Amino acid sequence: MIRDTSAQDRLVEVRPSHRRKLLLGGAGVVVLAALVFAAPKVATMFSADSSVSASRLSFGTVTRGPFVRDIAAEGKVVAAVSPTMYAASAGAVVLKVHAGDVVTKNQPLAVITSPELTSKLAQEQSAADAMEVEFLRAQIDATKKRSELQKAFDNATIDQTAAERDLKRYQSAFDKGAVPAAEVEKAKSTLDKAAITTKHAKSDLATDNDSLTFDVQSKKLAHDRQLLLVKDLERQVDDLNVKSPVDGQVGQLFIAERATVAKDAQLLSVIDLSALEVEMKVPESFARDLAIGMPGEITGNGKVWDGKVSAISPEVVNGEVAARLRFDGDTPKQLRQSQRMSVRILLDKRDNVLTVERGSFVDESAGRYAYVVADGMADRRDIRVGASSIDKVEILDGLKEGDKIVISGADTFGTAKHIAISR
Repeated sequence: MIRDTSAQDRLVEVRPSHRRKLLLGGAGVVVLAALVFAAPKVATMFSADSSVSASRLSFGTVTRGPFVRDIAAEGKVVAAVSPTMYAASAGAVVLKVHAGDVVTKNQPLAVITSPELTSKLAQEQSAADAMEVEFLRAQIDATKKRSELQKAFDNATIDQTAAERDLKRYQSAFDKGAVPAAEVEKAKSTLDKAAITTKHAKSDLATDNDSLTFDVQSKKLAHDRQLLLVKDLERQVDDLNVKSPVDGQVGQLFIAERATVAKDAQLLSVIDLSALEVEMKVPESFARDLAIGMPGEITGNGKVWDGKVSAISPEVVNGEVAARLRFDGDTPKQLRQSQRMSVRILLDKRDNVLTVERGSFVDESAGRYAYVVADGMADRRDIRVGASSIDKVEILDGLKEGDKIVISGADTFGTAKHIAISR
């Protein structure tokens, strides 16, 4: 029975190989050189506050060149003039047009039937005619009254003249002893009476003439007031024929055919296609830089048109401000209301400006610092930023051309000032 193979084993002497010694020596030299070369980096790695993978970060390089600040957004075509027609009076409405119809200025769009308003106009017109008759009658009566007063004054004047002649005759006869003194006194009394009558007739003529003038004037004013009322009612009746205020196109109909509406109810809208604008929403942060007259570009239908900012809303809604651009030149004919367009507004353009790609670092640090990347390390450095565009931010101080910085992802650094960037 065989228990094991120990009887067959024998000791073999291993002789050292010269070639293997050379290989091991060379490997040792390489490892030593690598350690010497990597020693500064390893020391830097150990001095870092923390380490972050480069895949979690975005980097940007500081460059010098032209800097354009602009706003790009989607907009929609709106009519600069888009009046809405309202019912001037309550009644039944008969539409003369349909949505989308092309209309001209003063073309009838709808007719409102209002029997009450029409009847009221007829009544007031009749009242105006009656007041006109009263005014004319007052003029005739005043003329007759003035004639009577003038006649009384003229007769009194004649009687006074005759009394003066009689007094002269009696006085001459008395001087010659032909008549007694009583006749002279009687003639004087007759003259005094005639003079008083003439004086009162003259006073009545002046006083009653003013009274007659006031009476005629009051009749005339009442008639004029009634004519104004009739004129206003005529305007209201004419407004029952709803007419287009502009050349354009019928927009939206707010009522059904032959509907009965209340006063001031919406009827329809008209769009002036000759004065189109593009409305856009601008972020509140950019709105403060907008100004009337700024140049812009409007893109749509495969074409680009020049535009200018024509209006800026004073109100902020949901963090945005509404602005409008008008076409700089003739309005394109192929555009339609509410059509989507791309809009770009040029805020500022400068040459030879130090800039870097815009990223979250501007908001995270309020533009006060950035992390500069060099030799696998990101070091925090104080900076000062200026104006911002959609894709760039101006660097005023703290960085130079060619610097590489972390533009997003630095929120993971916390308060650390030295960050190791690992692969």
